[in-house]
Amino acid sequence: MKNEKYLNDISEIKNLMNKSSRFISLSGLSGILAGVYALIGAWMAYKTIYFDTSTMGTYRDLVISEEAVIRLLVIATAVLVLSIVTGIGLSIRKARKSNENVWNTASKRLVINFMIPLATGGFFIIFLIEKNMFGLIAPLTLIFYGLACVNASKYTIGDVRYLGVTMIALGLLSTWFLGYGLLFWALGFGGCHILYGSLMYFKYERK
Repeated sequence: MKNEKYLNDISEIKNLMNKSSRFISLSGLSGILAGVYALIGAWMAYKTIYFDTSTMGTYRDLVISEEAVIRLLVIATAVLVLSIVTGIGLSIRKARKSNENVWNTASKRLVINFMIPLATGGFFIIFLIEKNMFGLIAPLTLIFYGLACVNASKYTIGDVRYLGVTMIALGLLSTWFLGYGLLFWALGFGGCHILYGSLMYFKYERK
């Protein structure tokens, strides 16, 4: 009986330590919806790039007008904002169901460690846009987002690390096939988010 009590106490202590050091209220459903937003955004970007009279050239060597670039930035921003708002909303709902504080030490560390690589990549991509170097934008968004996931994974569910590694691999592969950046972008932000979000949902949330 005493041994069982000690084991239960140790298990309880481990759970408390895990909750205090990791933000475990990350919603898998938000990942699925982020993937859906990304696929819709990729479809809109595809129509803008390949069916817009303001773009010229072949599939691999496009000349994109300033108007088309602005439209693409609006689409990307809308996808990002929708994904963030959805992620925050669903994570708050999940935390409340578990009687947890959504804004604690672990979530603060998660946000900080996630934003450092992401913000760095964002500024770098802005500089590339200013220099009209559009071919590297899709690969670099995948790479820096993957780095952000890997960097933040130690403060949340460990599966996020695998998502990050997958994104980095797709980004590096995309640099080899520069003319197919939008396809890799849709595969990474759309397909991978839906896949990993589904795995997280069925693994941690569905009861």
